[in-house]
Amino acid sequence: MTAIRELGILIALAVVVGVTAIVNPLFLSGQGIRDLLLNACLVALLTVGQTMVVITRNVDLSVGSVLGLSAFITADTFAVNPVLAVVVGIAVGALCGLVNGALVGLGKVPSLVVTLGTLSVFRGLDFMWAHGRQINAANLPDGFLALGSGSVLGVPYLVIITLVVLAVAAVHLGSYRSGRELYAIGSNPEAAVLVGIPVGRRVFTTFLVSGTVAGLAGVLAVARYGTVDATVGTGLELQVISAVVVGGVAIFGGSGTVAGAALGALLLSTIGSALEVVHIAQFWQQAITGALLIAAIALDRGVALRVAARLRRQSRGVSA
Repeated sequence: MTAIRELGILIALAVVVGVTAIVNPLFLSGQGIRDLLLNACLVALLTVGQTMVVITRNVDLSVGSVLGLSAFITADTFAVNPVLAVVVGIAVGALCGLVNGALVGLGKVPSLVVTLGTLSVFRGLDFMWAHGRQINAANLPDGFLALGSGSVLGVPYLVIITLVVLAVAAVHLGSYRSGRELYAIGSNPEAAVLVGIPVGRRVFTTFLVSGTVAGLAGVLAVARYGTVDATVGTGLELQVISAVVVGGVAIFGGSGTVAGAALGALLLSTIGSALEVVHIAQFWQQAITGALLIAAIALDRGVALRVAARLRRQSRGVSA
């Protein structure tokens, strides 16, 4: 099912790109493709941690606020030491993830409640730290800003970093016991406990990873955009969750891949860019994103119900 969903995303992506290229051939130019990839990078990066969280039947609504807080603290710390700034930015994200993980994984508080609260708490801390200030590219080292605009053999640094993080997460989920256990937790949390899986610790780890990746995304957002204020990342959590679900990660947990989630991010970003090229209002991008999210959830629910019905029929056949 996951492979079929990912193939569907690739087909939809090809259709969107093809139609837009007919309207504006520059959409498929070297610079156009570069812009599409760069625009999708931060959301694709955030889908890594979010995918792990959603697979366990949880959700992290705070990623946009974590990115914003990490971004501003990173930019502010560059005046002290550039290397320290990067380390601190990632550490801030990890600390935020630790708070979420402790409350959800160890405290057994529903993730929706926890992360809805920390979304506001982390954003409030961001505004307190910024205190109305804005940090511009002129206050940041040129070498660091080159990370957001430079490339190797035509491939942007941000794309390379995103692909590396995606690859590491994909290998972990597919090849390591701790990664496969996340799917077991999402499929049936009660059964996972009975077979000895440390559910609380695994869920804690997914939120820690989500926060750490959001911290890294905050650092890269500074390099990408140069200008940072307390509003950076606002509303980004909805784009990330939409990308994850559209990419085939079941909102009810237990299935999905980081590759599919990243493709979902690329599709939504490409749709947004295509609508701008054909001069369609921003509202329609939000409407299409919402429609795709609802369709993906409905599809996942329909598949789950059909599988459950098939298992019941098989069970009756065995009993007979």
